[in-house]
Amino acid sequence: MWEKLLQAWKVKEVRNGLLFVLATMVLFRITAHIPLPGIDLAALRRFFDANQVLGMLSLFSGGAITNFSVVALGVAPYITASIIFQLLTMIIPKLEDIQKEGESGTRKIQQWTRLLTVPLAIVQSFALIALLKQSQMNIMTQTDILHLVSLIATVTAGTMFLMWLGELMSEKKVGNGISLLIFAGIVASLPQTASRFMATYDSSQWIYVVLYAIVAVVTIVGVVFVNEAQRNIPVQYARQVRGQGSYSGGVATHLPLKLIMAGVIPIIFAISMLLFPSVIAQFFAQARTPWLADAARWVLVIMQNQWVYAALYFGLVFAFTFFYTSVIFHPDKIAENLQKQGGFIPGIRPGKPTSEYLDLVINRLNLFGAAFLGLIAVLPLAVKGAGGSQILAIGGTSLLIVVSVIIESVKQVEAQVTMRQYDSY
Repeated sequence: MWEKLLQAWKVKEVRNGLLFVLATMVLFRITAHIPLPGIDLAALRRFFDANQVLGMLSLFSGGAITNFSVVALGVAPYITASIIFQLLTMIIPKLEDIQKEGESGTRKIQQWTRLLTVPLAIVQSFALIALLKQSQMNIMTQTDILHLVSLIATVTAGTMFLMWLGELMSEKKVGNGISLLIFAGIVASLPQTASRFMATYDSSQWIYVVLYAIVAVVTIVGVVFVNEAQRNIPVQYARQVRGQGSYSGGVATHLPLKLIMAGVIPIIFAISMLLFPSVIAQFFAQARTPWLADAARWVLVIMQNQWVYAALYFGLVFAFTFFYTSVIFHPDKIAENLQKQGGFIPGIRPGKPTSEYLDLVINRLNLFGAAFLGLIAVLPLAVKGAGGSQILAIGGTSLLIVVSVIIESVKQVEAQVTMRQYDSY
C-alpha cells in the first residue's frame, strides 16, 4: 500500500489533488474555530457533554458545534437532503426516470439537493438555537431578534460553504468530500477526546480500556476485511467473426461484486436518522402542552437506553446498507450492457435471467455484509453498556468512520494511479 501511495505522490495530478484536499481540511478546521458572538462556550460544552445524542451531533459537525462556530451544523443538513432525495427517487417514478438519464439526471438531482439544503439548514439552525434558549444553563447571552436572525443566516451560510468545499474535494477523486470533512473533524478532535478521557479515568476502569482496545482492533480488521471482500462472477464473451476472417471475443473474465458497495455511507445515514427524533424531542421537552412535553421526555428516555439505541443503530445500518446498494447498483443495466457486448454468465441466460441472478447474489452479499457492519457499529456501545465511558462509545463510531474513509480514499487514489499507468502505455 505504501509503495502505491509513493507512486501516487509522484503523479502530478494526484499529488495536486491530495494537497488541495489537505488545504481544504485545514481551511475547514480554521472556520470551525471562529465562534459566533452571544454564546457562553463553557456552558455550551457542559450541555453537550451531558447528552449522548447531542454528542453524536458534535461528531457530525467535527466539533464545530461545541464552539458554535460559523460552520456549527457541519454537513448534517446536506446529508439529510441527500437522504430525502434518495428516498424520493425510489418512491416517485418521475424522479427515478430523471436519475436514469445519466450524468445530466445526476446533475439535476444534485442541484435540487443543494437547494433543499438551504431550508433544512435554516430549520436545523433555528431548532438548535431554540434548544439552547430553552436550556437551564444560560447558554445564550444575547436573545434579541436581530442577533438570532444573524446567527441563523451565518450558520446556514457556513453549511453551504462546507457543502461547496466537499463537492470541490470530491472532484479531485481522492475520496468523498463530505466523508473527508467528517474525517477531518474526527481526527482533529482526537487529542481533546483523549485528554478528556484521561481526566475522568479511574484505575478501576482498566478492564474497560482493555476491552475498548480489543474492540478498536476488531473494528479496524473487520472494516478492512469487509471493504476488501468481493465476489467474482464469471463472465464469458462469445467469439465473434469480424471482417476479412478476423475474430474477436471469446474472452473469459469476471464481474467483481463488493461485499459492501455502500462503504461508510450507511453509518453516516444511520447516525443522521438517530439524531432526528432526539433533537426534535429536546426541542419540545419544555413545551407548555403537557402531553407534548411528556411525549418528548419519553423519547429522550428511550433514546438514552443503551439497548434501544444499539438496536435502532444496528437496524438502521442494516437497512441503509441494502437501501444505498439498491441506489448505486443496477442489475438491469449490467445485464443489458453484458448482452450488448456479447457477454454472458455461464449457465445463466442473457437478459432478465442475468439481472435476476445478479440481484440474488448482491442480496446474499448484503445480508452478510450489512449484518457484519451493523455488529461492528454497535460493538463499542456494548463496551460502554458494560460500564465503560461515554467517550469510548462515541470514539468507536468515530473509529469506524475514520477507517472506512481512509480505505475509500486509498482505493480512489490507487484507481487514479492505475488509470494513468495505462494511459502512459
